[in-house]
Amino acid sequence: MAKYHDLQEEIVNILTIKTQSKQYHFFRLLVAYYFTKMASTMRTNIQTRDRGVIPVNMYALNLAVSGAGKGHSTNIMEELIIDGFTEAFLENTLPTISKQNLQVLANDRAIRDNCPVETWTNRLQKEYDSLGGYAWNFDSATTPAVKQFRQKLLLSSVGSMNFEMDEAGSNFLSNMEVLATFLELFDKGLVKQKLTKNTVENTRHEEVKGYTPTNMMLFGTPVKLLDGSKTEDDFKQALETGYARRLFVGYSNQPKKLLFDNAVDFYNAVTDTSLDSSINRIRAYLRDLGSMSHINPVMHIDRDVTIELMAYKLSCEKKAADFAEHEEIFEAEMSHRYYKCLKLAGAYAFIDKTRQITSEHIKCAIQMCEDSGENFNRMMSKEGPYVRLAKYLATVQRPQTHVDLMENLAFFKGSKQDKSELINLASAWGCTNNIAIQRYQVDSVEFLTGETLAVTDLNSVQVSHSVDIANNYVTENPPFNKMHHLVCGTGYHYCSHGFEKGHRHKDQVLPGFNLAIIDVDDGTKIETAMALLDKYTALYATTKRHQKNHHRFRIIFPLSHYLKLSIEDHTRFMENLFNWLPFSVDTAPKDIARKWESFPGIHHYVLGELLDATRFIPKTQKEYQQQKDRISQSNMNRLERWFAQNIEIGNRSNMLLRFGYALLDSGKTVDEAEEELLDFNSKLTAPLNKKEVQHTICASLRSKK
Repeated sequence: MAKYHDLQEEIVNILTIKTQSKQYHFFRLLVAYYFTKMASTMRTNIQTRDRGVIPVNMYALNLAVSGAGKGHSTNIMEELIIDGFTEAFLENTLPTISKQNLQVLANDRAIRDNCPVETWTNRLQKEYDSLGGYAWNFDSATTPAVKQFRQKLLLSSVGSMNFEMDEAGSNFLSNMEVLATFLELFDKGLVKQKLTKNTVENTRHEEVKGYTPTNMMLFGTPVKLLDGSKTEDDFKQALETGYARRLFVGYSNQPKKLLFDNAVDFYNAVTDTSLDSSINRIRAYLRDLGSMSHINPVMHIDRDVTIELMAYKLSCEKKAADFAEHEEIFEAEMSHRYYKCLKLAGAYAFIDKTRQITSEHIKCAIQMCEDSGENFNRMMSKEGPYVRLAKYLATVQRPQTHVDLMENLAFFKGSKQDKSELINLASAWGCTNNIAIQRYQVDSVEFLTGETLAVTDLNSVQVSHSVDIANNYVTENPPFNKMHHLVCGTGYHYCSHGFEKGHRHKDQVLPGFNLAIIDVDDGTKIETAMALLDKYTALYATTKRHQKNHHRFRIIFPLSHYLKLSIEDHTRFMENLFNWLPFSVDTAPKDIARKWESFPGIHHYVLGELLDATRFIPKTQKEYQQQKDRISQSNMNRLERWFAQNIEIGNRSNMLLRFGYALLDSGKTVDEAEEELLDFNSKLTAPLNKKEVQHTICASLRSKK
């Protein structure tokens, strides 16, 4: 069972009620950050048994969608929860400790320089005042400003630097300088000084030894920071250069989940007087932590707790070792969790007003680190821009121009070539993830549409039927293996589509079908068709005009997906299917309202894979590719093109043999079949050796005959 710090959870409960939001990890990380901020402000240190003294501090990235309660919860923390601490620190502790430390520095330097104490007292006070006021937090900075403020903190010997940037996606690039500086400051609050020319206007101050704890909280929405363009690229570069191991991460790309279902419960919760009592009690408790009695605490960690932390460290390092070489960001995040855990455990000890880090503190900190790791992994495995584009097109419900996409999708940017490549990638991804993306032009303007396709279940294929030619069509969803009862029945008319009010007419068609019905009347033998198409699930049934010496039959393919196409697109879909087949077929079934009549003839089922419907959808990448293939194979007839499209390295001999058998089945003599087989082989991009074909494949044809 997950273990979290008790006071942290009490505050999280307040935040969820006040904001009516279930963003638990976001709130936990927010509270943990403020706990750490208070601890580092009071200069909390940890005396470890293996690393010496380390300061308590935290860097955090907390991303959530708009409306998740980021601003509201932050205001509650600042104005209702920790405002007492802030007031006590700024009005009493800071001025008192600063004055004391300035005097200590003045005494030390006066002794060193053998001069009156007042000389250094006045000089240090002047320097301290010239460095500006104390910044409780700041949302942007420059490196010189950071170093200037750090000098003030060194003179104060109290307080911390707290960089808190909202809208991280919009502001990330403009703060790259300060982010680079904060990389140095994380571990022990140290940073190398820059040598500048000393002038009257720009006096180089004498460096004060010490450290200045730094905290960072980056807020924002996932879509702005992870925008698929330069901001995301620079952010991932920052992770690679050190932020992956330093950051606690909160990542939620889901809409806000409401805590209450109705207004009465919500009202009762937020007006509950016990909630205000809890806030006041917590506020008073935290206010005391800002007083002089809690300055410069040193947290100790005993042997058993250190071993517990080391066990966690070893566990993380073993998991980190399993990452591949290219997964160095994940390896860095995993292998350094224990260090963030130790710092957070020190903050928990400070909040509990103890000087001992306990096993409970470690367990609570480990839980936060593990939650952060899960959020980090989800953030880093976020869908790429092409996936987001495909899903956007599938959900937007209306055709999109490039202008629409640029306005609605931050990542749809770059040159015309960049955008075209992104669309191609989205189309390719959609092909294997049940999303069909169509592209077409109107007056030279490209439009894109997308649709999520439902996968066909063979236990429920759609067919409509009636005993009347035009009326009373009933739509049903029988199992495919029962279709012969209708197809080979008596007196039925059936269609692949349903119709409004049961009236069969193209204007009454209800969108959606998952059967493709083909009539073969050109004399191709049913056995030949079954052999050529043996990899696909289908029902073959003879029609009433079928004869022994001239086969006429019907093929019913269950499609891989349930499609909703317009009348025009359905016609083009069927034409694409006709062109793909290895033999000629009746083209009348391209009519969307086409009906077939049942006949009690011979039927056969072939079980295989479902025919990929996405390869025939108009205006898609797959259709364009098939059109290109047909053009490149224009020197081939239909049967040759079929086999050419199915030949791969490793199956050429087998496919050529099948091609030869198909020629024989069509009535060709052995000599004619051999001649056409050799001609077909010569048209292939990687033909087999002619003698090899003659000695093996042609010999097999002659032995069969």
